[in-house]
Amino acid sequence: MHIFPTAEETVSALAGFFISTCRQAIKKNKKCTVALSGGNSPARLYKLLASEAFRHQLDWSKLNFFLGDERYVPLHDPASNAGMIRKTLVEPLQLSNDQFCTINTEFSPGEAAHDYALRIMHHFESDPVHFDLILLGLGDNAHTASLFPHTPVLHESLPDVKAVYLEEEHVYRITLNAPMINNALRIAFLVFGKEKALAVSRVLEGKEDTDAYPAQLIRPLHGDVHWFLDQEAADELKV
Repeated sequence: MHIFPTAEETVSALAGFFISTCRQAIKKNKKCTVALSGGNSPARLYKLLASEAFRHQLDWSKLNFFLGDERYVPLHDPASNAGMIRKTLVEPLQLSNDQFCTINTEFSPGEAAHDYALRIMHHFESDPVHFDLILLGLGDNAHTASLFPHTPVLHESLPDVKAVYLEEEHVYRITLNAPMINNALRIAFLVFGKEKALAVSRVLEGKEDTDAYPAQLIRPLHGDVHWFLDQEAADELKV
């Protein structure tokens, strides 16, 4: 667990962790595969990684990016995670289209999820699907990626990509399920703000209830998980 006084310091620390993790993967395998998260908090991270302070610290041509989850909207929709990542990371770094694999929301939700799972498996070829790094956020209801409380996807046991229907919002999302996330070699949560403090404490210190607090499902099988928190987000923790 990494706790910093401010959100700015938290994002900066995660940027350093991102660079270090990717360098290690490239040194070992000549490449690095990362699953990115959407939302306002990660957008700050991506902008920092694309800034002059960080962009020259990594050979970006060796990286391939996927989405941890996506809203079922067109790419040009303001709510699209892929659209946000293109604007904040892919375009500023002049990455090739082949380096960023997005979810085709022109398909039906189920077809889009199945197609994305096939493309992930194709990328890893004969190797097991082990992302070098998966970035995650945390909602104030303790969801992560698009693993929302009391949804069927929480009970899956095999790595996959799934369409999730959110009854309250009447929308679909496409997400890596927990078994696929847990195959990652490293997982990093980025969480800041006092509105997230209760969710953080419930996930990390509360009773085990993965239906109510889906982020408790994130327990990597072969790697480790790191939490990058600002002090406000950590305020409810006992540690």
